[in-house]
Amino acid sequence: MTNKQRVLLLGATGETGGSILKGLLNDAQSFEVEALVRPSSVAKPAVKALAARGVNIRVADIEGPLEDLVKTLAGVDVLISAINAGGQLAQLQLATAAKQAGVKRFVPCAFTTVAPPGGVMSLRDQKEEVYQHIRKLYLPYTIIDVGYWHQISFPTLPSGRVDYAAVIKPKVEIHAGGDQPSILIDLVDIGPFVALIIKDPRTLNNSVIAYGDVLSENEIFGIMEALSGEKIAREYISADAIIATRARCAAAAKADPKSYPAWLQSVGQDYSYSKYVRGDNTPAYAKYLGYLDAKELYPNFQPTRFTEFARELLDGKMEKIYPDMVFPAKVEAASEK
Repeated sequence: MTNKQRVLLLGATGETGGSILKGLLNDAQSFEVEALVRPSSVAKPAVKALAARGVNIRVADIEGPLEDLVKTLAGVDVLISAINAGGQLAQLQLATAAKQAGVKRFVPCAFTTVAPPGGVMSLRDQKEEVYQHIRKLYLPYTIIDVGYWHQISFPTLPSGRVDYAAVIKPKVEIHAGGDQPSILIDLVDIGPFVALIIKDPRTLNNSVIAYGDVLSENEIFGIMEALSGEKIAREYISADAIIATRARCAAAAKADPKSYPAWLQSVGQDYSYSKYVRGDNTPAYAKYLGYLDAKELYPNFQPTRFTEFARELLDGKMEKIYPDMVFPAKVEAASEK
């Protein structure tokens, strides 16, 4: 007889999903971990690697017949979705199936910065559509947001020393003066946080913010300069320029809804607007919106501070995230030298 929770994870081969998978597998006393994959993905090397690690694979088309999906979810205690950013609305049927299958807790794909619904971030609004569907179903849930990753928050250096791990090069922008604090997390800490959160009855039917640090861009740049001994030439982007560029990118994405680069650029500008102009991504605003604070819930877990991350980054110990992904060209905006 076991008291383990059977956890089914969608998106286990992605960046967020990979961190969650590792966090769950490291707590083998608490969880039996399985992965949900699409039929078209079964033969992929990444999925075969999951099976080789002892992860049971369940196969289903989450946009296929509902009754088939319900059968696939049978016996699952906790269903976690780390679906890709463009697939948020596919979770509507997934939630319906979870309800019919008797899933005890659904963790939809949140894992983003703190922001309100309603026109601030289009991606956040898609997530909200899923959250409201969950609530209409009376499906037990937990929403977990995590701020912005350390891995995409550091500036590049004149020497090129950290280029090996940089998603965008160069990255030297300071937004709206650079003094707005923002929640940060090391990608590797998402998994351990999720493992703590989903076995905690206090988090059921609640939202939780999990993070490792709260820093402004000016503070991040200062840490990188102090540790590296290099001076970073900053590019200052005003609040007005952020607002104007965001509007332009949103219009471009609306005009060409099938363009992934246009959509991705629009999403990126939403992040800048929310984090730096509005100042949404803070513990204080999260609490105002009703989030529980994971640092307060789990004081014994010590997540990675940005300074610790930066030291390892400068020592060449980081892996580049999204190594096979091609990002769109940098969006030009008015700048102040």
